[in-house]
Amino acid sequence: MESRQTGDFLIVIKIVQKVRPFQKCRFFHDTEEHPSSITLMNGDGPHEDHKEETRQNGLEEPDHAEDGNDQEVIVIQDTGFTVKIHAPAVEPFPLQVSPQEMVQEIHQVLMDREDTCHRTCFSLQLDGNVLDNFAELKTIEGLQEGSVLKVIEEPYTVREARIHVRHIRDLLKSLDPSDAFNGVDCNSLSFLSVFNDGDLGDSGKRKKKGIEMEQIDCTPPEHILPGGKERPLCPLQPQNKDWKPLQCLKVLTMSGWNPPPGNRKMHGDLMYLYVITLEDRHVSITASTRGFYLNQSTAYNFNPKPASPSFLSHSLVELLNQISPTFKRNFASLQKKRVQRHPLERISTPFQVYSWTAPLAEHAMDCVRAEDAYTSRLGYEEHIPGQVHSDFTAAATRGAMAVIDGNVMAINPSEETKMQMFIWNNIFFSLGFDVRDHYKDFGGDVAAYVAPTNDLNGVRTYNAVDVEGLYTLGTVVVDYRGYRVTAQSIIPGILEREQEQSVIYGSIDFGKTIVSHPKYLELLEKTSRPLKIQKHKVLNDKNEEVELCSSVECKGIIGNDGRHYILDLLRTFPPDLNFLPVEGEELLEECQKMGFPKEHRHKLCCLRQELVDAFVEHRYLMFMKLAALQLMQQKANKQENPASLENGSGSPTSSFPENGVEDGEKFPLEDPKLEDGRLEDNVAGLDQVKELTETIASDDGAVDPKSREVIQNACKAVGSISNTSFDIRFNPDIFSPGVRFPESSKEQIQDQKQLLKDAAAFLVSYQIPGLVKDCLDHTMLPMDGATLAEAMHQRGINMRYLGKVVNFITKTPAQTQLDHIYKIGITELITRSAKHIFKTYLQGVELSGLSAAISHFLNCFLSSFPNPVAHLPADELVSKKKNKRRKNRNLSSADNTAWASTSPQELWKSICSEAKSYFDFHLECESADQAVEMYNLQKITLLREISLKTGIQILLKEYNFDNRHKPTFTEEDILNIFPVVKHVNPKASDAFHFFQSGQAKVQQGFLKEGCELISEALNLFNNVYGAMHVEICACLRLLARLNYIMGDYSEALSNQQKAVLMSERVLGIEHPNTIQEYMHLALYCFANSQLSTALNLLYRARYLMLLVFGEDHPEMALLDNNIGLVLHGVMEYDLALRFLENALVINSKYHGAKSLKVALSHHLVARVYESKAEFRSALQQEKEGYTIYKHQLGEHHEKTKESSEYLKYLTQQAVALQRTMNEIYKNGSSANIMPLKFTAPSMASILEQLNIINGILFIPLSQKDLENLKAEVQRRQQLQEALKSGDQAEAEERVREESEPEPSLPPAAAP
Repeated sequence: MESRQTGDFLIVIKIVQKVRPFQKCRFFHDTEEHPSSITLMNGDGPHEDHKEETRQNGLEEPDHAEDGNDQEVIVIQDTGFTVKIHAPAVEPFPLQVSPQEMVQEIHQVLMDREDTCHRTCFSLQLDGNVLDNFAELKTIEGLQEGSVLKVIEEPYTVREARIHVRHIRDLLKSLDPSDAFNGVDCNSLSFLSVFNDGDLGDSGKRKKKGIEMEQIDCTPPEHILPGGKERPLCPLQPQNKDWKPLQCLKVLTMSGWNPPPGNRKMHGDLMYLYVITLEDRHVSITASTRGFYLNQSTAYNFNPKPASPSFLSHSLVELLNQISPTFKRNFASLQKKRVQRHPLERISTPFQVYSWTAPLAEHAMDCVRAEDAYTSRLGYEEHIPGQVHSDFTAAATRGAMAVIDGNVMAINPSEETKMQMFIWNNIFFSLGFDVRDHYKDFGGDVAAYVAPTNDLNGVRTYNAVDVEGLYTLGTVVVDYRGYRVTAQSIIPGILEREQEQSVIYGSIDFGKTIVSHPKYLELLEKTSRPLKIQKHKVLNDKNEEVELCSSVECKGIIGNDGRHYILDLLRTFPPDLNFLPVEGEELLEECQKMGFPKEHRHKLCCLRQELVDAFVEHRYLMFMKLAALQLMQQKANKQENPASLENGSGSPTSSFPENGVEDGEKFPLEDPKLEDGRLEDNVAGLDQVKELTETIASDDGAVDPKSREVIQNACKAVGSISNTSFDIRFNPDIFSPGVRFPESSKEQIQDQKQLLKDAAAFLVSYQIPGLVKDCLDHTMLPMDGATLAEAMHQRGINMRYLGKVVNFITKTPAQTQLDHIYKIGITELITRSAKHIFKTYLQGVELSGLSAAISHFLNCFLSSFPNPVAHLPADELVSKKKNKRRKNRNLSSADNTAWASTSPQELWKSICSEAKSYFDFHLECESADQAVEMYNLQKITLLREISLKTGIQILLKEYNFDNRHKPTFTEEDILNIFPVVKHVNPKASDAFHFFQSGQAKVQQGFLKEGCELISEALNLFNNVYGAMHVEICACLRLLARLNYIMGDYSEALSNQQKAVLMSERVLGIEHPNTIQEYMHLALYCFANSQLSTALNLLYRARYLMLLVFGEDHPEMALLDNNIGLVLHGVMEYDLALRFLENALVINSKYHGAKSLKVALSHHLVARVYESKAEFRSALQQEKEGYTIYKHQLGEHHEKTKESSEYLKYLTQQAVALQRTMNEIYKNGSSANIMPLKFTAPSMASILEQLNIINGILFIPLSQKDLENLKAEVQRRQQLQEALKSGDQAEAEERVREESEPEPSLPPAAAP
């Protein structure tokens, strides 16, 4: 969208400031077309392995072996150069560019620069030749270092004039947050700048006048202190001082005289604007092909002649500067402010993030917004490759909302409302109802509601596999006002044909008539291995066999563009038998123990892809172990009794149970037969198996038949579909209603059924206990509903198992250490059940009653007020006459006021029954207050969860939930209802591989190599996603951590600042990830001696965590330790103790009283007591710690020794203090007092403790290593200079030196 492109894209992200002064992020690359040959000079090394980035599927691992000399060409070609820009009315200025960039990017930079931002309609010329906007700079002849590019004003067209007005409006609104609160144009909120007073990077350099201890005010707001019960909402969105933006004009809007009449069009008039200046001058402006000028029209009188004195200006800003001095002054200072903001605060996000709270804002006149509301904005799209996904998602979301709000004409208007379909903006929309009894056998409307999300998961998966020649449809699923809308791109030509003719693969009636097609089979065969789908035969209604490589309802259609499209991928993954009871089929025992199979609302339950992958991996380990075991037995038996293998053990399964679990209790893979100390044989055995399977696979006759049999047996035991190698696949059509299989594949179908039962058992007996174990070890630390769902999904557990997971926690011996997970689980059960009820509740509400209905629902859900009454829309507004006709138009046939009779008792009753029927969990509460009491929940957290899940936006103010005399919410508190959008995120798989290998390198201690790989990943992510993305955020965080460990604090600060901003903008201001990013940033601020900023950031993190979860969370202990340490550092001992002691309590609860974390907590508390000279308390705390160390690590461990040294020191101090006191008592004031050592802690010692608790281990580098590193960096810098000066021979010489192996750093133990 044009407004998105106000040049914000060209944010300069300097990967590393020192060596490469300028590194633009290029967002215009599409990985398809451009092999990325971007080199990273991150302080160490232009030579890196530049794989051509054309493989998109990332299935081959990038290999980093060849490090040498074939890279210089790329490096040289990538070196940036400087051009000179001559623009009208501005001093010429230099601009650094890179050969990979497109001309358009220079346009964007100019539209963003303070002095040229008001121009939009211009071309760039080199020696009089106009440059093509989409050409890459390296393809332009004669463009080199020092070339002069002239900015030439071009004549306007209507489209260009509109773009110009829109751009000026964006500049006027650039500091105004209302777009972010309203969730439009991919704007979103960020509050970091409120807590760090501007850009940390610069201020770090400015403020280093020594540490100003005196002026720091460390007292946190009351509600942040440990033990506080208040959970205010207002601090969530603090008021930013820049938000009262400078007003430049009273009104800028389209004139009522538009469009120009024919005779004026022929004079070049394009459109008319109407402006009221701050001096209250009303003017009418003509936009003509040559520019903008004042005309003589008034509100009631059309006179297009130029006003005198006539002043024609190519830019609207120049014209307004002429006629309004206030505009001139304010516009200039507004642009100054705009340019000072951090680039990541200004750029638009790839997908819209909605805020669930917002302050009350005044509604101002805005011509562009008004125009947008009624047009489809098609003229403004300026497509940038890589943005296609986000543009499609944005358009689909707008369309879906228009459909539900009734602003789009149906293509079948005569049908009943539920059955209608819509086309808007070339996107096809359908509602999530069971139209034409399509899903009759699957659960009717409920199945129709689930099918789109299943389909979306299918699309996501096929996109990720990325087979050449196979295409899916752009798909977005939007939930809005209780309805589900599916938006899909339209297959070219499909609207002209009947569906029957166009489907050449699959079935349109769920398996009665089925067709297949060789080309589709060939394409789908390529996806079958990564997706674990088995090719199989089914019978059609004429009893003919048809071969398929997908589920039957997956359809193949060839578009008019000749591409092969597949659609309806809702059953890409195998069915989940735990929720699909089938006549005459028994599940395995461990499933039955947990009460499965359970009847679900629909028959479309599938296993998640993560589960299928985990199951196959588990089976592979089993296969290897089995075969190794048998080969070892064979070896042993060869000497004794060669025949034992055939008859002795009967079948190989006796050595390994069929489903991989012996008694349902054993933890994964602790098979005693393998762990009996014969580890070496065992490893050798596994290698032997690998070799053997490879030889068999290569069809080599040289394999001993006995060994072949071993493999065959192992294959059979694990359910592989091949006898010669491990290959597990699922048939997605098994247990599908109405699908029949030929007799010939009867045995195969039996095996497949068994495999599905095993997979269902695997989820219950491995994945759920595994998830809980991860939470116990704190390897997974969910903090709210979304992060818990993510943790479950990573293990392949669907949300419908949530009740089982929570039940499993209650039966775990260490239940108190899982309190936080239990609490999140209960909150999630309640809010998800409430969401299900809310959906049907909303379908009965007319648009005019929305805010009343939503506030009533929230009152019933959360308020302590016993009988809230709903406000129905006033009678005079509901006309009596129309009602009869309009009944049919509303999507629901229910009476439109039924919602008003809901009461809190009813709602909570429904919530409990929903939790029981959907999640099979018994909630014991009849009201909000009981739930809060019983499960120790927070109402504000429940409010946040339900708002995020349903798209409600409420007014930012303090809500009193516990008032029994008046309801909590009124209609005025409901500001908006947003859509909840599900879409496909494109995956930058190559970048992700670099990122993962970088992480692995770091964990092995090769920091430098890790840093290079991660920086490379960052570059690739930037090319695929643009500047803003969750994965870029993770990259930046890791880079910051590496910078920090390598001692580069200011670089760490700069990268982490970007990570925080990005997390706020892309995930949300109070997302758990954002809270963590704030904590990291605080640490780096402290290291840069910005103490008050560090404290502010930590307080912000603590406030957010209290809001999102509450105090009782293991992560809170870490946060409180951080706060306590910083407070200790600024000598606020009493405050420090409150936080540190709270951390001690939480750590003891979640890690067990004897854990090392608790010992460290005791030590931190002891140090504060020491600083307060309360040695007795200090001794007591340190003794506790010492006991734990001695018990856990033994007396000779260095930690135990350190602790015992510290105890000695404390004892000495205590004795000395006592002596002094006695002396004073005895001799009064004449006493001869030895000065006591009261030491304020040194910053270094505090930082050291901070590093320990945050799990950062420094690698002890010897002096020599450090010098080597420095020399290395300098060599690279010289190399860079040499490259710049173009001395190629010298450069090559140096690269040759570089590629000699260098000493690697000692490995760092990852915490």
